[in-house]
Amino acid sequence: MPQKDRTTIYESVTHRIVGELEQGRVPWVQPWGAPAIDTPLGLPLNGSTGRTYSGINILILWGAAIDHERRTQTWLTFRQALALGGCVRKGEKGTTVVYADRFVPEKEKARAKEAKEDPQAIPFLKRYTVFNADQCDGLPDDLFVGAAPLRDCEAIPRAEALIAATGADFRIGGDRAFYVPSEDFVQVPPQPAFRAQINYYRTCFHELGHWTGHGTRLARSFKGRFESKPYAREELVAEMASAFVCATLRIVPTVRHADYLATWLDLLREDDRAIFHAASLASKAADFLLAFQSDGVTVLTDDEAAA
Repeated sequence: MPQKDRTTIYESVTHRIVGELEQGRVPWVQPWGAPAIDTPLGLPLNGSTGRTYSGINILILWGAAIDHERRTQTWLTFRQALALGGCVRKGEKGTTVVYADRFVPEKEKARAKEAKEDPQAIPFLKRYTVFNADQCDGLPDDLFVGAAPLRDCEAIPRAEALIAATGADFRIGGDRAFYVPSEDFVQVPPQPAFRAQINYYRTCFHELGHWTGHGTRLARSFKGRFESKPYAREELVAEMASAFVCATLRIVPTVRHADYLATWLDLLREDDRAIFHAASLASKAADFLLAFQSDGVTVLTDDEAAA
């Protein structure tokens, strides 16, 4: 797309976003959820030992599997996943289960010996954390036997081609979307987890918008803590960069970009230049991403890709 046409898109989208923000605050809704599947029946079991859990742990793990619509009833500790050649995905949260046991304190042993009685054991619960096999990568296939399949991805070839062309360390998994500047990687939930799968690409390009700000690329600052003004500014940049890239690729997410930006309306009210500065940085971020189209990669329309 000619540079002049891109500039027109940027200006048009920025104008629309400002106009919508001026209408009032609109709460943003996370565009993904659990992957719309049925958790399989069966008792939860440990993927390393093969033993089923019992007692209260059955209820705990059933609840966790149903709440997050896990595809398996197989669970592992962090170390057990590593021992099986896999690993828990970064950012995943485990489920706390309990182990019941009994022990005899030294004082009780001494008392019982003196009284010539049997010592009285004290029951206790030990807590530990387990992860569903769904939360791990690299595990053996046999841990997923009988697992409910995910829906098919509704892939858009031109968007997939651009993501691949960036060469970013782009990871798919888990139930959060984020960019880690210190390790320079992006992670997004799998596309079937999105309530409307087209919103997967909006999220991908939002996180890649952050990725452009790394010190080896456009060198923006990531020092702001959550909900601080620097954090809000970077979110504005990433969200508008996503809007610009989606517009250029003719992808129309069902979640409006302005819904997310409305969360930062206070920042824009305090600084009437914030949206313009953010839009400028977002244009540079979008240009950086879109430039990969010319690096030996042709991003086709859907009709061209299907031909």
